[in-house]
Amino acid sequence: MEEKFPPEYSAKKAAAYSFGQISLITAYQTFTFLVFTFYFSVVRLEIFLISLGFIIWSIFNAFNDPIMGYISDRTNTKWGRRRPYIMIMLVPLALIMFFLFFPPLSYGIESSTSNFIHFVIVILLFELFYTTYDINLTSMLPEVFITKEARIKANNIRQVFAIIGLIFAFILPGLFISDYSDPDSLLEFAPFAVTITIIIIIVGIIFLKFSPREKKEFQEDYRNVPGFFESFKICFKNRSFRWAIPAFMGDFFVDTILPTIVPLYGKYVLDIGEGETLLLSLLLGIAFIAAAISITFIWKPIASRIGIRKMWMISSAVWIATLAPLMFIQDRIFGFIVFFLIGIGLGGSLYSKDLIVSDIIDEDEVNTGIRRDASYFGIYIFVLRLANIFVFLSIGLVFTNVGWTIFEPDAVTSEIELGLRLLGFLFPAIALLVIILAMYKYPLDGKYLGEIKEKLVEIHQQKKAKFER
Repeated sequence: MEEKFPPEYSAKKAAAYSFGQISLITAYQTFTFLVFTFYFSVVRLEIFLISLGFIIWSIFNAFNDPIMGYISDRTNTKWGRRRPYIMIMLVPLALIMFFLFFPPLSYGIESSTSNFIHFVIVILLFELFYTTYDINLTSMLPEVFITKEARIKANNIRQVFAIIGLIFAFILPGLFISDYSDPDSLLEFAPFAVTITIIIIIVGIIFLKFSPREKKEFQEDYRNVPGFFESFKICFKNRSFRWAIPAFMGDFFVDTILPTIVPLYGKYVLDIGEGETLLLSLLLGIAFIAAAISITFIWKPIASRIGIRKMWMISSAVWIATLAPLMFIQDRIFGFIVFFLIGIGLGGSLYSKDLIVSDIIDEDEVNTGIRRDASYFGIYIFVLRLANIFVFLSIGLVFTNVGWTIFEPDAVTSEIELGLRLLGFLFPAIALLVIILAMYKYPLDGKYLGEIKEKLVEIHQQKKAKFER
């Protein structure tokens, strides 16, 4: 039995799994941090075209994510349900990172039409490759680390590795690119993109070589996965999942809009100028360092005492308070202090989401008898991508109303500065209030959650016994 069913947790197993987190974070946060600014201020697409491109991207994702989750749950190979997709998508994901930052303009083609078409195609391909990689990698967390204690320990190590990915995404660009919003820096993005491509391939290979395998007792669950539309309906019938959806969307809105506007906020509000891109990167870098510290010393102890649900509500309130100074700070020194404090609220977000989804998946297994990790993560990501529409509608709405439909660096007015401040505080604050209200009604907590965990142990014992026979 010990050979067939290895220990639930080991630091070595968690570290090996967490190498995959480096590739995920590096890819997605690079995309979030630089793609909007690159196409708006370097390629100089109109804000309408960029918003349209991201809306098309978000609609595509609305179908891409749950379909890929469903396919993953229905897969059966000798390598497991998840690993084949990770192996297949690693190299395409790495390569698309280069093409994100090498538009037709790099060849001297200045047509808005050709650059827009390139923009739409590469962000759609990025999302296809990233989604397939992400859903299958993330679905392994609740499957490989099945108990609450194992998940918490593994999640802690995973977040440490995530910081490495954030350093690659936020700090590394400043070593290659002199100005994130200068058209003359166009070709400086290419060597950075090549470096990111290489990093993703290397850490992905390490993950595939040493990561833990999926649990044997779940290998027959694919036979009982319901049809796609039935699976979709079952997920949305889950009361816990329904109440978590607005919280997930609110959190993703904040997670996306802040790094998206930081390059412009830092330059035009905090006056971090040309040749100081490393300082812009450090603004976000220091926030994520603070997030890592807060996870260990603040949010993990609070979650252990009062539960993930209440902890997420508290951290969201803290996040609102720490974002408020973005409405009035004007200098870079205060900027670094404020972004460090912002990281404390961010830490609660990073710590909470996947654990909340994992609990919902456990509840679903108790109700249905099968594990549908990828289906849930696919639909979870589906609702996150819908939040993307609100992100770029918000940016487009603000930029249009303050007269910044086309990037003009020498014509930045006080209205544009106010618009950047509102995008940094007011819009995220509304989204964070949504999280607090949704989590207040979220039922999977306390005694009820304890009962779910007890029933889950019985179900897994039965599955192990059946597999042994």
